[in-house]
Amino acid sequence: MWRGVLLRRDPLSSLVILETGLCEYKVFGVLESCPPALLADVYMDIDYRKQWDQNVKELYEKECDGKIVVYWEVKYPFPMSNRDYVYIRQRRDLDVEGRKIHVVLAQSTSVPQFAERPGVIRVKGYKQCLAIESDGKKGSKVFMYYFDNPGGQIPSWLINWATKNGVPNFLEDMAKACKTYLKKN
Repeated sequence: MWRGVLLRRDPLSSLVILETGLCEYKVFGVLESCPPALLADVYMDIDYRKQWDQNVKELYEKECDGKIVVYWEVKYPFPMSNRDYVYIRQRRDLDVEGRKIHVVLAQSTSVPQFAERPGVIRVKGYKQCLAIESDGKKGSKVFMYYFDNPGGQIPSWLINWATKNGVPNFLEDMAKACKTYLKKN
């Protein structure tokens, strides 16, 4: 499925690292069995993600002030509270000197249409950048930058451990979702 996945943990160059001990993550890898456009489609398909991502409790898009905003509630294991994200994302399909590159950018936002819910912790610091291009064969080369601060009283070492393990697991789930998406369409 994934070949050459490298998860690199770099300290943030801001005050966040000093206060929380959290890290940003950079992922490099090749998904040999999924073409770039398909991978980008699977990544953007919110309805389909609800089928394959077992951590999704609620996920939908809504137009707010002329922008499409995503609401996403993530299941957390007991005894922790679920987290929710409110973010804007966009996809751009670029042609860079003959190379097709699919770019997805996402960043947390605050809009009055999505009030915080009791018992769910709002993730206010979330940012993700994803770039996908052909591996020159039938697959995709992927670069992903990821950071979030889940808030609450979770020790930073546990957050970093969960992200270090969760990101590769997510990538494996996404690889499987690409195969199922092919059968679906």
